[in-house]
Amino acid sequence: MSERPADAQGAMGGRLSVDLRAERAGFRMRAAFGVAPGEIVAVIGPNGSGKSTLLEAIAGQLPATGRVSIGGRVLDAPVGSGGPGAPRAIRLPPSERRLALLGQRALLFPHLSVLENVAFGPRAQGVPRAEARRRARARLEEVGLGAFASRRPAGLSGGQQQRAAIARALAAAPEALLLDEPFAALDAQTAAQARRLVAAQRDSAGIPIVLVTHDPMDALLLAARTLVMQDGAVVQEGATAEVLGHPRSDFVAAVAGVNRLAVTGAAGGAVRAAGLELRGHGDALRDGEHGTAVFAPGSVRVRAMPVAPAAAEPNGVNRWSGTVALLEPLPGGIRVHTVEQPGIAVDCPSTVAVTVGLRPGLPLAFELSADDVSVRRDERQEDERPER
Repeated sequence: MSERPADAQGAMGGRLSVDLRAERAGFRMRAAFGVAPGEIVAVIGPNGSGKSTLLEAIAGQLPATGRVSIGGRVLDAPVGSGGPGAPRAIRLPPSERRLALLGQRALLFPHLSVLENVAFGPRAQGVPRAEARRRARARLEEVGLGAFASRRPAGLSGGQQQRAAIARALAAAPEALLLDEPFAALDAQTAAQARRLVAAQRDSAGIPIVLVTHDPMDALLLAARTLVMQDGAVVQEGATAEVLGHPRSDFVAAVAGVNRLAVTGAAGGAVRAAGLELRGHGDALRDGEHGTAVFAPGSVRVRAMPVAPAAAEPNGVNRWSGTVALLEPLPGGIRVHTVEQPGIAVDCPSTVAVTVGLRPGLPLAFELSADDVSVRRDERQEDERPER
C-alpha cells in the first residue's frame, strides 16, 4: 500500500457523532451512535429496517432532525431556544459536509475517463486541474488501477468500477466514509479484494467509516462494532463478536448462521430447549429462569446410532438423537434438520454424510461441546434481578 496522499491529511482525527430522526413515506427512523477515527462500524438489519435511510440522513440527502457532527464541525443541529444569542438550526447541504457516500453501484460518469472521474471531487472543491489529476492518479495507484486511468468506465469490470468509485470518494479527502452494501454486486473474489481495500483505508486514512451490509463476513472482517436496526430503530449494539456470537433476535441469528433457542434454566446448571437439556457457558440460569442459547450448526458432531440420551452430561458434552427430516446442500457438506428438533440446524461434512449414509428417515446421534454453547439471560430479567 502506498503512503497516504498529502491531500487527505486534514481528514484525520474527527469522531463522527450521530443522533438523528428521519421520516420518509410514513416510515420513521431513529439512531444515535458514534464512530471513532479509524474505526468501522457495521450496520445490519432486515430489508426496510432503515439502514439506507440512516446513511442518506447522515449525508444530508434526506431531511432529518437531530444532530450530526464530525470532529468539532457540526453538520446538523436543532433550532435553539429562540432567545437572544440562541443558535440557529444548522443543516449543511451534502456538498459541504465532506462525507463520501458509496453504494452498490459505482455511478461513474460514462463520458469521462477513469482519471477524470476520480479527479471530479477535488475539482468540485475548487482544486486546480493539475493538482486534482495528481491526487486522482495517486488514488488510482492506491486501488490498483493506475494503468486504467485513460479508460472509460465501460472498459472496466464491475469490480474495477467499484474500486474506481472508492478512489473517487477518497480523492475528495472526506472526513467520513459511508458505505451502503458496496460489495453486494461483486463476485466472491472481487468482493474479497474490495474488503481488503476498505480495511486498508480503515488503517491508513484515519477517518470514521459506517458500513451497511447484509453479509456477516463484512462485519466480522472489517468492523470492531456492529449495530442492528429493525423497524427504524437500533435494537442491538456492541462488539461484533458479541452481536453475531449471541444474537438477540432471530434475524441476526439467521444472518450470523447460528442456532438461537429459547431456553429455561434447569437443575444443576443446565438449560432446557426444544426438548433437549444442554450445558453451555455464559450466564448461569436459575431453575425456571428464561434466556437464550446460541451455537453454530457446524459445532455439532454427527454420529451413527446407537441413540444417545437427550441430556447434558457432566463431562461437558451434550448428546441427543433425532430422525433426519430435511437435507439442504451446503459447500462441502449438508445441513440437517430432524423431526424431533426442526428448529435446530446441524451441518454435516460430506465425508461424514457418506460414512453414515445420510438420507431422510435415518436416525442419528449428535454431540455438542458445552464450550460451543453460549447462554444468556433475558435482558428484562437481568434488569429485574434483585441486587445481592
